Amino acid sequence: MANTILSVKNLKISFRTNGGLVKAVRGINFDLEKGETLAIVGESGSGKSVTSKAIMGIQAGNAITESGEILYDGQDLLRIDEENMHKIRGVKIAMIFQDPLSSLNPIVKIGKQITEAMLLKNKQVRRESRKEFDERLRLVGDYMVKAQPNEATRIRELLRTFDAFNTKADKLSDAYNQCVSASVDLFSAAEDYLFRVEHKAKVDPAKTVDAIVKAIPHVKNQYLTNGQDEELDAVAQELKAHRKDAADSPALLATMQRVVDLQETISAKEAPDFFRVGFYLMSHTEEEIRGIPNEQLNKMALESLEKDFMTEFLGHADAAVTLSMQEALEGKKAYIAAAPEAEAYYAGEGITKSACTQKQKALSALVKASIDHVDVQKDSIAYSFTSSLFHAIDRYFTAKVKNPKEETRFARQTAKREKLLSAGRTVDWKVVPKQVYPLEELSASMVDVVARLRTHYEKAVAEAGQFDARAASIALVDDFKELSAKSVAVLTPRMAKETAIKLMEEVGIPEARVRYNQYPFEFSGGMRQRIVIAIALSANPDILICDEPTTALDVTIQAQILDLINKLKRERGLSIIFITHDLGVVADMADKIAVMYAGKIVEYGTAEDIFYDPRHPYTWALLSSMPDLDTKEALEAIPGTPPNMIYPPEGDAFAERNKYAMKIDFERQPPEFPVSDTHWAATWLLHPDAPKVETPKAITDRIARMKVKRESERRDG
Repeated sequence: MANTILSVKNLKISFRTNGGLVKAVRGINFDLEKGETLAIVGESGSGKSVTSKAIMGIQAGNAITESGEILYDGQDLLRIDEENMHKIRGVKIAMIFQDPLSSLNPIVKIGKQITEAMLLKNKQVRRESRKEFDERLRLVGDYMVKAQPNEATRIRELLRTFDAFNTKADKLSDAYNQCVSASVDLFSAAEDYLFRVEHKAKVDPAKTVDAIVKAIPHVKNQYLTNGQDEELDAVAQELKAHRKDAADSPALLATMQRVVDLQETISAKEAPDFFRVGFYLMSHTEEEIRGIPNEQLNKMALESLEKDFMTEFLGHADAAVTLSMQEALEGKKAYIAAAPEAEAYYAGEGITKSACTQKQKALSALVKASIDHVDVQKDSIAYSFTSSLFHAIDRYFTAKVKNPKEETRFARQTAKREKLLSAGRTVDWKVVPKQVYPLEELSASMVDVVARLRTHYEKAVAEAGQFDARAASIALVDDFKELSAKSVAVLTPRMAKETAIKLMEEVGIPEARVRYNQYPFEFSGGMRQRIVIAIALSANPDILICDEPTTALDVTIQAQILDLINKLKRERGLSIIFITHDLGVVADMADKIAVMYAGKIVEYGTAEDIFYDPRHPYTWALLSSMPDLDTKEALEAIPGTPPNMIYPPEGDAFAERNKYAMKIDFERQPPEFPVSDTHWAATWLLHPDAPKVETPKAITDRIARMKVKRESERRDG
């Protein structure tokens, strides 16, 4: 669970239509781990995109979320309001859609489209980071005092010092960032000038010189231009001397190149660690450290910080995180003790809404006491427990009231229609299918919410002896540093432009500085998709959802985009959900694969499991339909069409198209039969009493060829 960044639990989504309720997603479960690529594969209409849009909070207006949870960062994304979802969508979870042109504004230059969101989100992130910093510091301080009340005075003094030098660090960092922004202006103006002259474009030497000379005083900062101030002044004088030269004057071009070189020298310096420097300046003046190189200053400041503050502060933090963990542990034990009685009640007959709600409130109080609020790693299952159980109870009792009414309505309309037909009348209307919800299933969902947290807590209690207070304290300080840095990370329009150009270069757009000012129609399909990827990456998200990102592209361009996504995942540590109808697309990029059909995951496993040991007939069919250059055999089409999900089948939804289907396939939905610790498939063929069905020869031959090819690539690589 520690590495799980997103969890989808029992998600069910339907759509209201004139013909009835379309069951689009029918109880799917999966976890996304940090740094992992999960591929969701299936035909159109299988529920893949519906799932991704539910994660993003952009479902259609006629969508009904019947049940489930989407847990991320201590929140259930299905329950939070739009204001809080706005803080996540496009910032922490980003999405790339199938058609890049529909994702871009055709009348806005792509540079503005990339920078617009960056600039808007920057203010929000700074404000929220400062608020979270203050709240967390107060909480940690309270636990420090609670753990060591005799040292309350000293602890409060340390907290004031911590806040003071963080504030100092914020101010230093803010001033530094403003100078960095000015230096970017300097560099950008000079580089743009050289680029335009090289490409015979129109330039205004005097205007460019004036802009650079004006920017130079704003670049000077003892932590940024230490040792370059005199050279900057000399460059300013040279530029003034050549202000009226011809645009391509060798002397002017040389000076412009000198500006570029100087900027590169400045940007290559080690950045100051203002968290350390902020503390160092509590006992030293800026004059005392003027002229000291940043590498040396960082080292001196670290020694001072550890010796005069951090060792003592971490000692108190150790006591605080230990106390918080122990209190939470007792709360977990109390919940574990109380949960079985609640589970038994929710599963029983004759339950009432008032009693269920009363038990929910009692359990929620225990859960609140069981949460370690000091821990920087939020426990999503615990944080979302109250809302999950409340909605499970509400769904059950709402269905209990509505089901009889729906049965009556359906029976009345059916009887009326049959009466008209028996009288020989022409009937041009159909009875709207009844929409009733299985009470047993809804009751089980209440039990599941309680039992899942109990199981989760039992594991936490068993592992409590492995708690490392110092590691938790260091994580806490690192979190403070990150929040502090975010709270002062000012992004100016010029900085946003340079960031956008770097992103464009990162995603493989050539001549990014020129193409920054072009419109979407001036790019090819593959290049437009790269722009969309750059926009998605601009907020540096944790999770990237790719919804059929290569479908509209040529095969060669598809390969380039897939390679790019893989590269970005490695370099940025992204977690990726990759949605596609083509199993072959994810062969070289997925860590895990969920095969989806008719709203359900029918097979789940690692890429190795799915490609080399497939067990579900639908997975066999997908593999058989993959193009294969190593054989002349015709591709095998999947017979039939997916079922009408207004009337979902009682049994396995793939049964009608499955030549291996047995009688039970048409009567009962198969459970998830485990194949290994990482692999399961929902097919009756895996039942111990099922007749032995061998994997089709076409599939085994293909697997053999894939293994030979893989071994050859390993030897060559």
